[in-house]
Amino acid sequence: MKAIVVESTGGIDALKFSIDHPIPSIPKGHVLIHNEYSGLNFIDTYHRSGLYPRQLPFVLGQEGGGTICAFSEEDQQSQSDIQLNDRVVYGAFGSYAEYTAVPIDKLVPIPDDLDTPTAVACMTQGLTAHYLASSVGAGISKPGNWLLIYGVGSGTAQWTAQMAKLRGYRVIGTTSRCKADLIDSASTGGDVATALGCDKLIVLENVPGKSYADYNSVDIAAEVMKITDGSGCSLVIDGVGKSTYEISLKCVSKRGLFVSFGNASGAVPAFPVLKLLEKSAYVTRPKLNDYVVTREELLERANEVFSWVKEGELKIRVDKVFSLEDAKLGHEYLEDGKGRGKILFK
Repeated sequence: MKAIVVESTGGIDALKFSIDHPIPSIPKGHVLIHNEYSGLNFIDTYHRSGLYPRQLPFVLGQEGGGTICAFSEEDQQSQSDIQLNDRVVYGAFGSYAEYTAVPIDKLVPIPDDLDTPTAVACMTQGLTAHYLASSVGAGISKPGNWLLIYGVGSGTAQWTAQMAKLRGYRVIGTTSRCKADLIDSASTGGDVATALGCDKLIVLENVPGKSYADYNSVDIAAEVMKITDGSGCSLVIDGVGKSTYEISLKCVSKRGLFVSFGNASGAVPAFPVLKLLEKSAYVTRPKLNDYVVTREELLERANEVFSWVKEGELKIRVDKVFSLEDAKLGHEYLEDGKGRGKILFK
């Protein structure tokens, strides 16, 4: 089968396209998925680079969608809620391939009135945005409070801003100037902030020659304090990492929560816990798997995201679809900060 294999970690040249990789066996409790689409996420670059170690060699990817083409011999369609040829999406390793063996409890049925690319786009980024907007700040932040979300012009943050608004929060977003200029805001009377799901938008200059933002081009903390009348944000959702964590600590309110969920600019370095003392602040470094621990929780989150999409309350954008053999181009596009929505492989 066709697959993208990482034999040794590194840059984009670590991605090896194979046309004769073995089709995976199907362990008990799994099904074989014939993939139609695979999703590209920043975590794939962390696995490729070795930042998040995995046993070598491995097929990259952890998100895909397609049809069930086989059950294990032990299961033989013993699961009443799934059948052969059902369309499903999933979050499991090995999705950059024609076929993936997926645990049954990781499968999410695709509604009949939702297309497969959209459903795949709803998985890793959609579910991450759901727990960030709905669960991670429980007991600390509440509807009506101000939230700060970096990078709302694309990716997970684009979803998180919209979901936070659906939950009743007031949202401050940041984005690069080039992405702000590209937003089609005709339906919102030219209001780019509204088009991105925000109440207030801080537009940052681009790093020269790049598509991503220069987080030192604007005093973000000063802008946040001005917007919030000096109180700061009860929740700061930061997927950028190394370039922004110190800004995040300045923007968080007293007894607020700094959520570091990504490393787009590099991993956040260790810092003294005494940095939290001034505001009695909290910090967390969450991951999706801990917010979809059971199949019930997975389906609850996925179905709410699907319903928002179908009802037009949540707007998603499939930005680019690359062929699997062009995985290097996809990774380059993502890491150069060019993405304005979901990136898929077909």
